[in-house]
Amino acid sequence: MLKEEVSQYFSNIMEKESDISASIAAITTLMKLLEHDKSETVQELDLNLQSAVEVITNSSFRITGVSSGCALFMRFITFAKLDNITFAECKKVMLDRGKVFLKKLTDARNKVAKITLPFFVDGTNILTHSKSRVVLEAMKLAVNSQKRFHVFVSESSPDKSGIEMYDCLKALDIPCTLILDSAVGYIMERVDMVMVGAECVVESGGIINKIGSCTMAICAKEFKKPFYVLTESYKFSRMYPLNQKDLPNNFKYNGNNSNDDNLLHAHPSVDYTHPSYISLLFTDLGILMPSAVSDELIKLYL
Repeated sequence: MLKEEVSQYFSNIMEKESDISASIAAITTLMKLLEHDKSETVQELDLNLQSAVEVITNSSFRITGVSSGCALFMRFITFAKLDNITFAECKKVMLDRGKVFLKKLTDARNKVAKITLPFFVDGTNILTHSKSRVVLEAMKLAVNSQKRFHVFVSESSPDKSGIEMYDCLKALDIPCTLILDSAVGYIMERVDMVMVGAECVVESGGIINKIGSCTMAICAKEFKKPFYVLTESYKFSRMYPLNQKDLPNNFKYNGNNSNDDNLLHAHPSVDYTHPSYISLLFTDLGILMPSAVSDELIKLYL
């Protein structure tokens, strides 16, 4: 696959399959490349895969979690590099491992939903932010399990993704209320917990997520309300930002803005939430304290 084909294939998935995350779309694209690549050596194949990752991460879509997912995918499949087998055999093993990895990723969302279920207590009021597929899956499972709860959804400017989340919840007959982003402080005293997703979980246990997440977390801390993060482990990243300025521009701005000389007037799409504001992370690896993320990252990359 040429770079243009890689870009087009990834874009088609992102545009046509709204239920698939950018990370899974990226890894599906890499699997397609792996199947059709004409390389004759492992080194050449590696270079082509790395080139494809670069094309994907330079796309116009939000790719905050893509880098970590692709890094884990490359790490997982390249365990197959063995000196005593032919390249054809090696490629077959890499493809098989890639399919196993992709299946593990697609199952992760349901695992997170199941592990979160006991926290949906009847009569609970939940505040959420933006649209998170894993949070939506958890709420869908909870309502199908006859749990009764109410969800407040911030509209999540500037892309209004919270409105999309609100519409999804209404379609599932989940009682919900759409609120202004500026009403988070007003509504916080009425909620029992905050439940958000994450575009990326960094080594400190903090998260990178839709702009406004940090504000919501600080407000929850002040009101002594738990701030829960639901996320898949493939979003764990070996990054260690200390503040908002540490976030890479290609995370904060989409492809149309990230190369601008002056970003002072651009609106960042994500922010960083410090681990001290996070109560628990619900992941396919289990329920974690933020301090446990670094240990899990070591295991993932061993």
